[in-house]
Amino acid sequence: MAKPNYSFEKRQRELAKQKKKAEKDAEKAARKRAGEPAEAADTEADESAPPQD
Repeated sequence: MAKPNYSFEKRQRELAKQKKKAEKDAEKAARKRAGEPAEAADTEADESAPPQD
């Protein structure tokens, strides 16, 4: 019987997390461009960004 490759499994989980985060960030940016209100958790990240003129 083959030995499980835990490093490969961990890397796949990490890649899945990164992909999900990128998709979420893209949706967030699209909402911001569309002028829709952001969620309360999103405003905390926006406060650290420099003001745009």
